[in-house]
Amino acid sequence: MYKNLNEFIDVLRRNDELIEIDVPVDTVLEVSEITDRVSKSPGGGKALLFKNTGSAYPLLTNMYGSDKRIALALGVESLEELAERIYDLCSAVTSPKESIADKLRVLPVLGRLSKWFPKNKKGRGECQEIIHDGDLTSLPILKCWSFDGGKFITLPMVVTRDPATGIRNVGMYRMQVFSGNTTGMHWHMHKTGARHYEEYKKQNKRMPVAVCLGGDPAYIYSATAPLPDNVDEFLLAGFIRNKPVELVRCLTNDLHVPSDCDFIIEGYIDPQEDKVTEGAFGDHTGFYSLEDKYPLFHVTCITHRKNAVYTATIVGIPPQEDLYIAKATEKIFLAPIRLALQPEVNDLFMPMEGVAHNIAVLDIDKKYPGQGFKTAASMWGAGQMMFNKFMLVTSGGKNIRDLNDLMEAMNAVEIPRDIMFSKGPLDVLDHTSDVMGFGGKMCVDATDKTAEGFIHSAKEEVKIPDKWTDNTDLTDINDLYAKDWRVLFISVKKSKSNIAELSDSVNKYLDENAVEGINYVLIFDEIVPLKNISTLLWLAGGNCDAQRDSVVLSGKLYFDARIKAGGINGFPRRFPNVVTSDNETVSKVDGRWEEYGLGEFIPSPSREYSALVPDGSSGSAIK
Repeated sequence: MYKNLNEFIDVLRRNDELIEIDVPVDTVLEVSEITDRVSKSPGGGKALLFKNTGSAYPLLTNMYGSDKRIALALGVESLEELAERIYDLCSAVTSPKESIADKLRVLPVLGRLSKWFPKNKKGRGECQEIIHDGDLTSLPILKCWSFDGGKFITLPMVVTRDPATGIRNVGMYRMQVFSGNTTGMHWHMHKTGARHYEEYKKQNKRMPVAVCLGGDPAYIYSATAPLPDNVDEFLLAGFIRNKPVELVRCLTNDLHVPSDCDFIIEGYIDPQEDKVTEGAFGDHTGFYSLEDKYPLFHVTCITHRKNAVYTATIVGIPPQEDLYIAKATEKIFLAPIRLALQPEVNDLFMPMEGVAHNIAVLDIDKKYPGQGFKTAASMWGAGQMMFNKFMLVTSGGKNIRDLNDLMEAMNAVEIPRDIMFSKGPLDVLDHTSDVMGFGGKMCVDATDKTAEGFIHSAKEEVKIPDKWTDNTDLTDINDLYAKDWRVLFISVKKSKSNIAELSDSVNKYLDENAVEGINYVLIFDEIVPLKNISTLLWLAGGNCDAQRDSVVLSGKLYFDARIKAGGINGFPRRFPNVVTSDNETVSKVDGRWEEYGLGEFIPSPSREYSALVPDGSSGSAIK
């Protein structure tokens, strides 16, 4: 694997996967607008190395943002290669051992496993070649979006340790810069870092923290991976690299960090201190995560290697770089799911429109009645899959990455028989739940029902009018997908109507137009153009609580994907705005495009998505 980040950058150059920008670029908003355009171009564009950032350090973005680059980052020809290695390892360890010979055959596997464990090294590492003055403001830290609360470190590997067991955790939690030596530490209540924090608080002890930036790209990926609690992320990195991570001791605390990282930010959190207001932040959901209270991190030392490169990622409306990180996770962790948790699972797909947790699709090897619902319930209890809120389960080896195949499966669904509602934990960033981190879930069981003894009645033919009758409350109808997918997308004028009233009104309108055969109706605000199905699925996944904002009526499943600000459907919290660049930044990048040397002009995605911001609304939350 890679000796350091610069070696990976050289590989990107040789593979024509890197664009180097020599002209000055502002780390406040401008870098993000450029990166957003490139990352949304076909195939994810290229990695971007900004060499003139107004600091002593170059800045790398979009480093994982294509199928080819994520494979290069993890040292494989394709992600399937890494998935096969994981499967072989897991199956060798977990398969029954009925004879001594079987048991002996596992020993070489365990021997290889021991070689992947991280190793402590005496003395200093490359990451400590230069002792910095400890001032964060000298780093090219980004302010990504117009209404962000400030500048954020977006690719930190945050090293903490359980004070009771000494077990290390490496997590990725954004860090808002408050001053030259303080930041927020945005770890959610479900995260291991937050659990360590609570343990230090119980013991009335200061919590040592080390933040790593750069190094082998396998480190950064491992910090994002959904590993079980108490499994060292540097062990996963060792497996990916096929060699151990070499660690050195920090200078101002006793934590250990990879010796070849580019920057190490050492410090502590005092759990007895009051938490501080952090945010807002334009997040990977495509919406702002709003202000909340999080711990304050104090910097005690910054060290870095010679020729250090600062790494950052941009998140926002998909697709972004995190799409490709999610693809890797989807493939790598399918084997452990199948072997240790759900052997019936053939495939797992988390489409980009679901921003990693809103939407999940499974194909299973179905053997008995109710297995689709059983699988969903089990998956909702498994690690970070507990954050999922819409799950579609198919069977029979469906190509779950093909939208037409999925809709064909959904067309066989009997409503309401094949719909299961539940409640449970959600991602803290889910903005539609009544209570932060807790809300509705839905499973659509699109598996074959032959084993249940159900006789599928022939689906009635889809009938829609050539011309819809006028309606003062409806502003647009997209019926292009009605014939093949049995779905209608409808936009309505702003009102306080709840989902029951709204669906009843729409249902009467469909009856008035003699509509037949429709299974699904998705309702949006009038500001939403009903053209791009990817945008519509993203909004539906983001703006719906699976239980509160859906209703079954006349054999149809209605989804309320409207903005819930103002208490619609009883929603009690503030509702965030979508993430877009401001007009000034967009115009600035338009005018400088040729200077950057990025090739053919790419228009700003924000020009399209700004239509999703309600009139008169300014800021991270909808007024």
